[in-house]
Amino acid sequence: MNNTIKYPFYIRLSFTLISLISITYILYIGQAVLIPILMAFLCAVLLLPINTFLQHRLRFPNGLAATITILIFVFAFLGILAFLSYEITGIASDFDSIKKNINLFITDIHRFIKSNFNVSIWEQRKYIEDVAQDSVKKGKETIGTTLISVSNIILDITLIPIYTFLILLYRTHFMVFFTKLFRKEYHPKLQETLSQVKIAVQSYVSGLIIEMITVSVLTGLGLYIIGVEYFLLLGLITGILNLIPYIGILIAGILTILASLTGTPDVSLILGVVAVNVVVQIIDNNILVPLIINTKVQINAFVSIIGIIIGGGIAGIAGMFLAIPILAIVKIIFDKIDSLEAWGYLMGDNLPKKFIWRHNSKNRATPKEAATETSEDNPLTPNSFDASTESDKM
Repeated sequence: MNNTIKYPFYIRLSFTLISLISITYILYIGQAVLIPILMAFLCAVLLLPINTFLQHRLRFPNGLAATITILIFVFAFLGILAFLSYEITGIASDFDSIKKNINLFITDIHRFIKSNFNVSIWEQRKYIEDVAQDSVKKGKETIGTTLISVSNIILDITLIPIYTFLILLYRTHFMVFFTKLFRKEYHPKLQETLSQVKIAVQSYVSGLIIEMITVSVLTGLGLYIIGVEYFLLLGLITGILNLIPYIGILIAGILTILASLTGTPDVSLILGVVAVNVVVQIIDNNILVPLIINTKVQINAFVSIIGIIIGGGIAGIAGMFLAIPILAIVKIIFDKIDSLEAWGYLMGDNLPKKFIWRHNSKNRATPKEAATETSEDNPLTPNSFDASTESDKM
């Protein structure tokens, strides 16, 4: 006997919106606990092929396979940190040269402003001193916030490998839990959903790594061509910071400009650094992201931007980084639930070529004329396109 109750559209819409708002609120108030867990989930899905290889091919016990997998992950992370620390030490030794060149560069800017905008150097310095005094007044609060942020980052870095290890260790336990949540007739759809989530997350994270490596190589090569010292370090930092949507590349550009002042305060070198970053970003946004990232998650740009903004408002940089994979998982779940399929289509990037309304009238168009023509990549037409059916019900 089917006991399913079908509610009117406005009630289903209200339940959906209330659920989304509630989940967002829970993520906001519980970000200190949930963000490391979500980051560990991404790491666990990325490392799952290594763990599976050790467990099934080499016949390692589950605990030993998870331990070796985490050790590989930790040693790779420590290797990157060691390289960065070694290169940063070299930049620190040139601090006096950087300070001298920055002062020369600032002097050139003062002269440019004086000659073009008739603002004296004294007035410029007076304005800078006033801004500096305001910053000093807020210094204690800023220092306290920075210390808290650093301590939270250190705690998260410690917890993420632990959570990743536990997720790999208990993944079968979690699978049994999911099967107990749903009746057996829904297990095929559950298996398909979980499989798609795993593939989407693995593809997205691996795509990010490929993008990071490509951006690092292109930036390092460009900086080497224009004669910037420490081009390897600056290229790697640019690739890592590029993982942070929108603001990461700006931070990387500022750091690269400051590091380039180790050699000369020449404006042409700074313009060359800016040109390299702009060219790399053009290649990244128009070639790498559509080819490597967008093909993996299939989330349209409008939803992606909104998701990144909301993620940044909830959990800062970590929320911006997690926004896209969370949206990809949500879309997969929506696509598998009939009542939420329209929302999954709204989040997708499958743009129809045109849309023709269907009307139940005597002069109704033929089925061939009324069908919506979608792109060749996905010729399926969602049921939600039949607008007349929904409007008749309402």
